[in-house]
Amino acid sequence: MEDDYKMKIDDTDKRILELLIEDGRLSYADIGKTLGLSRVAVRSRVTQLIDCGVIERFTAVVNSEKVGKKVSAFFEVDCEPRSLVEVAENLANNPYVASCYQMTGPSTLHMHVLVKDFKELESFINNELYALEGITRVESHTLLRRFKSRSGLKL
Repeated sequence: MEDDYKMKIDDTDKRILELLIEDGRLSYADIGKTLGLSRVAVRSRVTQLIDCGVIERFTAVVNSEKVGKKVSAFFEVDCEPRSLVEVAENLANNPYVASCYQMTGPSTLHMHVLVKDFKELESFINNELYALEGITRVESHTLLRRFKSRSGLKL
């Protein structure tokens, strides 16, 4: 399938997506009851949404603090252009890195890191981040309080 293929999504597909974003564990039967569709019709639509890449995957959202990752930090990392992909791939494979994006603007990479405490954050910065060749600047911000966090696209 081509990357630029765009599935035509109708109002029913949008409602299915909204329900799955709210609770990805809903059964096709429960979705069908809510929308007045059969379980088979819902399954067919969800399969099509998966096949067309609209739904990338189903996953569990884990509260990082409840599993001992109490420090959340965001990094802006500038890289030499020739090192960008290598640095990004290295960081993306690091177990502390929750997300890593190439950005426009003054920062080349934007990254979210989850660690158990500030000692672990210091170790990550000094032993893993600063050890990568090609990084020219690092700026970090530590999360104090979360007001909103959402996975999934709001339709």
